[in-house]
Amino acid sequence: MEKQVRVSLCVIALNEEKYIGDLFENIRNQDYDHKDMEVILVDGGSSDRTKPLMEEFREKETSFARVEVLDNPKKIQPAGWNVAIRASRGELIIRVDAHAKIPSDFVRQNVACIDEGEDVCGGTRTNIIDGSQFGRKVLLMAENSMFGSGIAAYRNSGEKKYVRTVAHACYKREVFDKVGLFNETLLRSEDNEMHHRIRKSGYKICMSDTIRSEYQTRTTLKRMLRQKYGNGKWIGITSAGISPEIFSLYHFVPFLFVLAALACAVLFVLAFIPPLPYWLGVPFLAGVLLYLLLDLALTLKSCKDYKEWRAVFVLPFLFPLLHFAYGFGTLAGFFSFRTIGKLKEQQKNRKN
Repeated sequence: MEKQVRVSLCVIALNEEKYIGDLFENIRNQDYDHKDMEVILVDGGSSDRTKPLMEEFREKETSFARVEVLDNPKKIQPAGWNVAIRASRGELIIRVDAHAKIPSDFVRQNVACIDEGEDVCGGTRTNIIDGSQFGRKVLLMAENSMFGSGIAAYRNSGEKKYVRTVAHACYKREVFDKVGLFNETLLRSEDNEMHHRIRKSGYKICMSDTIRSEYQTRTTLKRMLRQKYGNGKWIGITSAGISPEIFSLYHFVPFLFVLAALACAVLFVLAFIPPLPYWLGVPFLAGVLLYLLLDLALTLKSCKDYKEWRAVFVLPFLFPLLHFAYGFGTLAGFFSFRTIGKLKEQQKNRKN
């Protein structure tokens, strides 16, 4: 008979050799009883040393009740999480991203929160970046700014509260037994969709300020823009294919910004076509002025917070790049009819 453990700590990865070693060190240093904890590692077919590092961790770490290394042939994140959940034996299941860093009390604080009567919990997540170069610091400043990355509750510290979603969450096993596993059609936003189902099933998601983690943000502008575009695209797809209620209004702000910019640009062009009135260009000019003022104000705030005034020459251009990448991604998502149709068919079958 397989031994039951209290906690299953799950990590999935694809080509994460640069970061996963630090995470393994964090897992090794957890002050929760290792004998009551298993570690489930899932590799998505990495072409670097990610899987050998997993195997090495399994061979060396004998203090845990079990360390399992599994394959995720589908490569995508939701499929990887499902592989880990199915293989786990714990009463509690904790998800940790391969890009994360966790303090030594991370598991213990999650267990304590669940023991207080919660079903799903998580904590604050701080963005960090590898390296101290000026360019990388500017990317971190943008990612940590409300103007650059949003106002998700888990980005900000505070008292214990109930929220729509959390990062690096801990779940009672019974939650997955009731609501099902992650939707493998979603290449991104699978956690938002899962947490939407969890809330609809009557569970609450608790965010505790005693639970902390860090996340390694993208280190190049190209990677950050690609991430923003992809995140925006899957927000559009998931909203149209399942429900816009999955997301908060702030998820759609870049999309609304893009629509407003396009509309104002059209009006501006029309203002030069007689006999249309010239004042049609006023909304465009007013919108540009308002955006520039907000852009400059929040740039100055970030520069002051980080004491990095050189960024005043970069952030005003970086913020709109991020907004357009995310917003056009959402717009593209709304036109991804094939994937949207597949999601709608899934929803129809689920109801039947």
